[in-house]
Amino acid sequence: MEIIKGAGQWARPAAGAANDWVEHLRVPDLSVGTYCIPAGGVDDQSPHTEDEIYVVTAGRARIVTTSGEAEVGPGAVIFVPAGEEHRFVDVTEDLTLLVVFGPAYGSRGASPA
Repeated sequence: MEIIKGAGQWARPAAGAANDWVEHLRVPDLSVGTYCIPAGGVDDQSPHTEDEIYVVTAGRARIVTTSGEAEVGPGAVIFVPAGEEHRFVDVTEDLTLLVVFGPAYGSRGASPA
């Protein structure tokens, strides 16, 4: 067992950074981290080679994917399959996301172009 302290808690991105990503746990079959985007900020991520689950712990935004879009806020749980283009847009409140990758982030190689 391991208690993952700080997971899902807001962290202001470093000066000049669009967002903040911190990985808290990595084992071969999954990884857990926190992704933060400030209000009005930009989500500049690329599709991932791993399946992904986002849990919104704070903030509000809209997620846009190739399969649809939705408004999200605290408590929303979002599944994004590996390779699907996705972005958080219209971030109206500082957005904090607990992120779970399966298998671990980056373990399947480079993200698709």
